[in-house]
Amino acid sequence: MSTTHKPRIAILISGRGSNMEALIQAIAQGSIDANIVLVAANRPNAKGLLTAKHAQIPTAVIDHTQFEQRTQFDAALAECVATAQPDLVILAGFMRILSAAFVDQFEGRLMNIHPSLLPKYPGLHTHQRALDQGDAFGGATVHYVTNELDGGPPIIQGRVAILPGDTAAALQSRVLQIEHQIYPLAAQWHLQGRLSLAGSNVLLDGVALPESGYAWNPSQC
Repeated sequence: MSTTHKPRIAILISGRGSNMEALIQAIAQGSIDANIVLVAANRPNAKGLLTAKHAQIPTAVIDHTQFEQRTQFDAALAECVATAQPDLVILAGFMRILSAAFVDQFEGRLMNIHPSLLPKYPGLHTHQRALDQGDAFGGATVHYVTNELDGGPPIIQGRVAILPGDTAAALQSRVLQIEHQIYPLAAQWHLQGRLSLAGSNVLLDGVALPESGYAWNPSQC
């Protein structure tokens, strides 16, 4: 994969990395003008590593179980990522809470997607929590990463209706389809220079986004 004159993306995964797959596909289709220069995993058996290798993307494993302290793992991961000189670092199902030192090093170019309509339901079990609360909608939020868990400024948010008789698994499946559409869009906006941070706010083309981020509509794709 050529990396000449194109923005550089590094992706962190822990498992299959389905959002990584969506980004690979978006680049292949030309909807993201960039190259993925690194896929790094904290688990040696992460299935996404095989997907990346098949796509001829450089991979690395920084196994968190080989470090006595979280700070040591984060330092090794940061060194690996920094070596790739990324313009954007994407968390794609990366199941480790990153330290403040790591987040600060990549501030403003570290992006995550969370399977809820933030600020609702940070953390785990988001779909079941939405069902338990009787919500009308579930969804996903792409946001910049800060030192507050799932609390960084939202960039874009997509939602799906919760249907009668829905299970957490059924809702998760529909939300995942939304994730695969809004994450590549947010990445492209960032790499085009259309996004900027102003304190706790995100600007798109110089205009402040709502607190929940840009409201994505499926008709835009």
